[in-house]
Amino acid sequence: MVTINNVGNLQSPSAVSLQQENGKLSTPGEAQGQFASSLKNAIDTLNNYQVESDKKTQALANGEIDDLHDVMITAQKASITLNTAVEMQRKAIDAYNEVMRMQV
Repeated sequence: MVTINNVGNLQSPSAVSLQQENGKLSTPGEAQGQFASSLKNAIDTLNNYQVESDKKTQALANGEIDDLHDVMITAQKASITLNTAVEMQRKAIDAYNEVMRMQV
């Protein structure tokens, strides 16, 4: 069973996590790799919630399980996670557009 605690994976990495063990800031390439890794983990978590919700909904429809509450809770977790991801995408696009409007 997947818990709601994994929603934290959708949060952006803090500045502390972008530092190496020696205290120096990571290079742009390393930061890009860390960001890509964090983004992939967040998308994987989102996908896992959606798959789990689909499986439980299908099992309920087939009569394999009878715990409607568990199915609804799983579906709500998937919905909240998807809404969070969509809002983060919108914020990232807004930030990109703002940077593109900056004069150099």
